[in-house]
Amino acid sequence: MEKAKKDTKQLIADTFKELLLKNSMEKITVKEICENSGVIRPTFYNHFADKYDVVEYIVNHDLLDPIRPLLFNNMIPAAYTLLLSNIGNDIDFYKKAVLIEGQNSFSNIAVSSVTELLTETIEKLHPVHHFRYSWMSREMLAEYYANTMCYIAINWIKRDFAVSPDELSEIFDYISSHSIIDIFNDIV
Repeated sequence: MEKAKKDTKQLIADTFKELLLKNSMEKITVKEICENSGVIRPTFYNHFADKYDVVEYIVNHDLLDPIRPLLFNNMIPAAYTLLLSNIGNDIDFYKKAVLIEGQNSFSNIAVSSVTELLTETIEKLHPVHHFRYSWMSREMLAEYYANTMCYIAINWIKRDFAVSPDELSEIFDYISSHSIIDIFNDIV
C-alpha cells in the first residue's frame, strides 16, 4: 500500500514536470495534471494540496533527500555538489521551474525546504547548542545558509550552468568560509 502511494505521488510529480516543460506554471491546472497522469482529482488531493505542493515535493524528493545523508555526516561540500549535479541532470525542468514567481515562487519553495533540512541537520549534529550570541538560533543560521545556497544555485541555473557543479560547490565553500573582507582582499 505504501509503495503504491509513493508510486502515485511520483507519477503525479513526473507528469507535472512534463507539463512544465511545455507550459508556464500559470497555465498548468490540477485538472490537466490529473488527466495526463491518469489519476482522479481526489487522488491528487490525497497527495498534494495544490500544484505548488508538487513543486515542493520535487525539490525535497529529487534534490534534498539524496543529500540528507551527506549533510548528516558533515559532508557539506559533497552534499552541495550532489545537489547541483542533480539539478544538472534535469536541466530543462529547473530552467522552467526557476521562472515560477509570486508568493509560491520556486525560490521561496526552495529556501523554505532547504531551511527545514539545514535546521534538521544542525539539530542532529549539535543537539545541545550554545551560540556565542544569544540572538543567534539554529533556525536563523539555517535560513541564512539556505538563502545563500539557493541564491547561488538559482543564479547558476539562470546563467545556463556557466560552471561545473564541482566548481560552483567550491565557490560556495569559499564564500561561506571567508569573510567579506577576505574576499575583497582576494580580488585581483
